[in-house]
Amino acid sequence: MNICVFCSAADLDDRYTVPARQFAELIGKGGHTLVWGGSDSGLMKVMADGVEEAGGRLVGISVEFLAHKTRPGADEMVVTRDLAERKALLLSRADAVVIMVGGTGTLDEATEILELKKHGLHGKPVVLLNAAGFYDGLKQQFQRMEEEGFLPVPLAELVFFAEEPVGALAYLEEQAGFQS
Repeated sequence: MNICVFCSAADLDDRYTVPARQFAELIGKGGHTLVWGGSDSGLMKVMADGVEEAGGRLVGISVEFLAHKTRPGADEMVVTRDLAERKALLLSRADAVVIMVGGTGTLDEATEILELKKHGLHGKPVVLLNAAGFYDGLKQQFQRMEEEGFLPVPLAELVFFAEEPVGALAYLEEQAGFQS
C-alpha cells in the first residue's frame, strides 16, 4: 500500500517523534511505501528514516522552493512547481492518507483532503493520528461541525481518529482488505 503521510518538517520533541518512529517502522515492516513531502528534516526525516530502516520504500513529492531540503537516496523524488500541484500528486500517488502532527501546511493538506473526500472526489481512507492529544481540539471542532449540520456526510466516513500508530495502520490495512 502507498501510504501518504502529511506531517511537520520541524524538529519536535519525543511526544511526537516516538509515535512517528513507531508508525514509520510499521509501514516499513508491513512492506508498504511512504509517500511524503520529501523533506530530510524534522518529523518528515523521522518518518523516512524509520520506513527505510524497516525495509519500506520512499516516494518523495517536494516543491521547487523546498527542493534544497529533499532527502537524498529516496527511491523516487518528484519536484513540483507549486504547493497545489504537490498536494494533488501526493493524493494521486496514495492508496491511503495519514495526517500526523504539523503546522499550517499540514492543516491545509488535511482540510483539502477531507474536502475532496466529502465531495466524493476520492474514496481513500484518511486517518488522523492524534499523537499526544495534539488534535483533540480539531477533533472537537469536526464533531461540532457534524452535530450542527455543516458536514453532508458522517464524520466517521471522512476520517478515522487513531490515538496510537498500531491502530492507524490496522485501520488502513482493514480498509484495504489486508489480512493479518
